[in-house]
Amino acid sequence: MGLVIIFALVTILALFSAFRALKNKNLLAAFWGAASFLVFGWFVVMTIIHHGVPTGSH
Repeated sequence: MGLVIIFALVTILALFSAFRALKNKNLLAAFWGAASFLVFGWFVVMTIIHHGVPTGSH
């Protein structure tokens, strides 16, 4: 479940990068930031739905 936590952090960073790229009018970077946000975010959401929220213990 540690991979889900890492992917959730990547999802948050992709969202920030997409907004920053839009602010700088860099459309190609905004597209890839938004695409990464959607792909990694979908993985995180579906993993949490099917396996539950990750816990710190085994």
